[in-house]
Amino acid sequence: MSLTSKTTPTVPSVGGTGRPSPADGSLAVALIEEARVAATAGHRELARRRYESALYLLRTPGQASDAATILRSVGLLYFEDGEFAVGEDCLSAASAVAEAIGDRSAVARTANAMANGFSMRGRLDDAQRLYEQAGREARDVGDVKLAAMVEQNLGTIANTRGDLPGAIRHYETSLAGYRELGLDEQVGNLLNNMGMAHARLGRWVEAERIYLEALAMCAACGDVRTSFMVETNRAETQIALGKHREAQVICERVLRRAQAVNDARALAEAQKHLGVVAREADRHEEAEGFLRAAFASSSAREDLLLAAEVAREQAELYTKLRRDRETLQALNTSHRLFSQLRAQRDLADVGRRMRRLERRFYDIVSAWARSIESKDVYTLGHCERVADYACAIARALDFDESTLFWFRIGALLHDVGKIVVPIEVLNKPGRLTPEERAQMESHPVAGVELLKDVEFPWDVLPMVRSHHERWDGTGYPDRLSGADIPLNARILAVADVFDALTTDRPYRPAFSRDDALRMLREDSGRSFDPAILAAFDRILPTLELAATPAIAARKGRLLSLVA
Repeated sequence: MSLTSKTTPTVPSVGGTGRPSPADGSLAVALIEEARVAATAGHRELARRRYESALYLLRTPGQASDAATILRSVGLLYFEDGEFAVGEDCLSAASAVAEAIGDRSAVARTANAMANGFSMRGRLDDAQRLYEQAGREARDVGDVKLAAMVEQNLGTIANTRGDLPGAIRHYETSLAGYRELGLDEQVGNLLNNMGMAHARLGRWVEAERIYLEALAMCAACGDVRTSFMVETNRAETQIALGKHREAQVICERVLRRAQAVNDARALAEAQKHLGVVAREADRHEEAEGFLRAAFASSSAREDLLLAAEVAREQAELYTKLRRDRETLQALNTSHRLFSQLRAQRDLADVGRRMRRLERRFYDIVSAWARSIESKDVYTLGHCERVADYACAIARALDFDESTLFWFRIGALLHDVGKIVVPIEVLNKPGRLTPEERAQMESHPVAGVELLKDVEFPWDVLPMVRSHHERWDGTGYPDRLSGADIPLNARILAVADVFDALTTDRPYRPAFSRDDALRMLREDSGRSFDPAILAAFDRILPTLELAATPAIAARKGRLLSLVA
């Protein structure tokens, strides 16, 4: 379930502190009402114009309360369009007006609105502080409606942080307040948030019941914007239950209605779900079109969470289509966006999503490595074994667990460039000709070329390019020497050659482990970094043979980090 893209904090409606006086005529009243209706229907630009026109008509000190209300509403509309600086300016003006006239309720409402802006940007500590301040003020002055709104917003904060039981308690308190006052127009949004919390707890039947009640309230109040969020949340629940046809019907309905009012967020959500449904039905071209549109829209709106989710779904599509490089590109895009979210927001679910994503990343890379190895009957399992040895060395050199994960990814991909080497060259039993040798030695550069558009979160590409460089500068492709060879490539070189020596090759049988280690020692300072080789020499007795329980246990601990 999305945590931020489908919930909206509640805000006081215009008119909470009065209307322009009759002396100012009916035009300002009419404009405010038009603005309110336009905002509810999702026409935010029209709503802003109407509010601003009404503000221009207010002239007397007695209308200051109305001015504060209009400024607050305009600020919130800017927030919804992602124009936070302009929105904060409007809210600061609203707060100043409210304080000048001593309207404590209006001050509290403006604090609640400013907290909404913080919440939208993931500044949850700031948002919670302002919500709690607004709630205390609302209770002090007896503003029951605002107190209920603040409870709903605190529930959304708890939901975002993963405290689902706490979120539901806040929502239930808020719902009681709304129903006591007969505020049906607020109930639809609240029920949407409640439905999401129940869905995340796996209470599908209860979530669906709540969503349907929310839709009925939205229809009764003409709240189109909230109905879009409820419908897309319902669609996600149907997908989770495997009811793809039901999800498709819901999303097609949202798509038609959202296009009519140009609601970009609802469009992107619906397109994402339609892409997933099409992918599961093997309508691959249709799925790619929907997901591409959803990613472009969510990226343009800087909706990082939705964009990350869409990229993850794109990766699953490319996996089905065996488009390996695009799969890695999409996975890396998703990982980068989730990383930004984790840095910016206190989202309890992001860490879990990233671990699941990294596990999927590992599975995809492993499968790709195996498919490349299948060209060479003598090297099946080579990449996994090399990754095991290389990670053991890296661990001995104090690489941390997070770095080790991406180091393993680089080790698995180190021979990806062999995809361009003809099979007959890879499997040739005799000595290679100069032309064939050149083809074989092209694979590090070819590997980098294959992966160059993948934005890895760690230095994978130097491992791919430089694992055949030699300490004395006689390697390839760049004839680097000594410390100019990247450290991760120097580690990989030792592991790569050791595995090559201890496995059968088309031109010779495998050497024993002791003979292979002796040959490596003889090449210390020529082919290999002496310090790295010394580390490998020290730990090899503890590893026994590759893929034995000792190594498997260490790999299991590493992969448990992303399980």
